[in-house]
Amino acid sequence: AARRVRRVARPARGLEMAREGDATATRTKTKTPLVNPFLGGLAASAFSASFAEFCTIPLDTVKVRLQLRGASATATATTRGRGAGMLGTMRAVAAEEGIGALWKGITPGIHRQVLFGGLRIGLYEPVKTFYVGEEHVGDVPLHLKIAAGLTTGGIGIMVASPTDLVKVRMQAEGKLAPGTPKKYPSAVGAYGVIVRQEGLAALWTGLTPNIMRNSIINAAELASYDQFKQSFFGVGMKDDVVTHIASALGAGFVACCVGSPVDVVKSRVMGDSTGKYKGFVDCVTKTLANEGPMAFYGGFLPNFARLGGWNVCMFLTLEQVRKLMRDNNIM
Repeated sequence: AARRVRRVARPARGLEMAREGDATATRTKTKTPLVNPFLGGLAASAFSASFAEFCTIPLDTVKVRLQLRGASATATATTRGRGAGMLGTMRAVAAEEGIGALWKGITPGIHRQVLFGGLRIGLYEPVKTFYVGEEHVGDVPLHLKIAAGLTTGGIGIMVASPTDLVKVRMQAEGKLAPGTPKKYPSAVGAYGVIVRQEGLAALWTGLTPNIMRNSIINAAELASYDQFKQSFFGVGMKDDVVTHIASALGAGFVACCVGSPVDVVKSRVMGDSTGKYKGFVDCVTKTLANEGPMAFYGGFLPNFARLGGWNVCMFLTLEQVRKLMRDNNIM
């Protein structure tokens, strides 16, 4: 009998050891991520937005010059007259000011994307989950995706608006006469110049059109990208690069159509250091009276080229960075 007990005990012990091994393997596979998933999402979003900004800022500089051409009384060949389309303006800026001028504002642009891009994109999924409820099963309704985009866009730009102002001011500054010092010697120095000359509150100049513009464009970008992906999955497309590119281009076009008018007003109000416009409504009224309704779509082609390119760069990078971080247990 004792022998039988021992014979039975040995396999039981072996089974126990096997279970312990399985449990150890499971713990190894599910070990705690290196970074909190929420913080990891913010970091991935900030990096992806910054990379997209660097790749597409020449188109953004051209867009700003075209949007400001009707508002500037001292515009040069880069913003007026013949060759003032997208390619003509780009060639003129490069010829008159050097090719580096196309990257004017890149430093505050990166500052902006670290703050604004990180917040608006990184907060989108948590806010969407908050609106729909953690117990929700199935696809999120489109109106809640839009609400999440509006919310995170507004939050992000309230924090990052000073960086947007400096970026627009530096992009708007054309070629200076020989011996004329730059108004803004550097991106960091520009904050101090604006505060000394116009006051601290001036850093949030144009906040109202900026919130409107960025909330609308953010909702259009993120909600439409989300919706396009969902639709493409519904017709059998895979979660791959082709789907990401198609969704990103669609999102860029929707965002451009919806946000172009407020984008023009934002550029003009933020680029105005002479007091020409008293605010958002005054800028809309004067632009409409002096230039007509099509002025609100000034720079549409470079705006779409920039937004489409920006979305492709950002979403492709974001999808790959998130996958890399998850596969390596970073988040």
